[in-house]
Amino acid sequence: MDNKIIDTHAHINSEQFDQDRPDVVARALAAGIGAIINMGDTMESSKACLALSREFDCCYAGVGVHPEEAFPMTDKDLAQLAQWAKDQKVVAVGEIGLDYYWEKDHDKRQLQRDIFIKQLDLARQLALPVCIHNREAHGDTLEIIKKEGKGIQGVMHCFSGSMEMARELVKMGWYIGVDGPLTFKNAAKLPEIIKEIPLEYILAETDCPYMAPTPMRGKRNEPAYVKYVVEKIAEFRNESFEKIAMQTTRNAKNLYTRLA
Repeated sequence: MDNKIIDTHAHINSEQFDQDRPDVVARALAAGIGAIINMGDTMESSKACLALSREFDCCYAGVGVHPEEAFPMTDKDLAQLAQWAKDQKVVAVGEIGLDYYWEKDHDKRQLQRDIFIKQLDLARQLALPVCIHNREAHGDTLEIIKKEGKGIQGVMHCFSGSMEMARELVKMGWYIGVDGPLTFKNAAKLPEIIKEIPLEYILAETDCPYMAPTPMRGKRNEPAYVKYVVEKIAEFRNESFEKIAMQTTRNAKNLYTRLA
């Protein structure tokens, strides 16, 4: 897998792939993708991601509850996540975190924080890394990670924070996930962040079926398109595609140690 790109964040369990999922996997392999990590966002999708990891050799899974799907998680729910996480193809607790873009209600934001902390604690107990969703909740996300995430490694998926936040995360040994938005004309501050932070802390993602990179923008995203993200990272850093592909793969394996 060292010479293959890893899509470190996908959702091919989504119903948008129900009609052609085997073809999507085949196109990814043909495009030089060595592994696809599908991140759960509900209990049901976590179970589905695990099932996909058993169906396709190149697929791995994250298990967790996304902030948009927040509910009062019980010990039984956490025990179920822990049970799934015993499978060696489950590489992370994720996708977890905070989303204040969609959620404005104070109590529901508090619920997001509560289950975020519970799942961070679960990851610590399981000795697994985490994949963090953070949308317009930068301050609370970083505060919780610093306070409740001690002893845990992770990635800030689809990074949208500031240069200062990126530097803080790198100091903690965390990774920055880079997706299709890096290729957009309105990429804003992300190109400067990608130029500055050490390559050893960058992961390539698609977040498919969402946010297809240029030149596929507007189409359904899929793992094969992660190569366009790698190309753009190489362009901004003035480095070779091969170097970026090799190092982001190495980074993925450093974080997600269960990757074959």
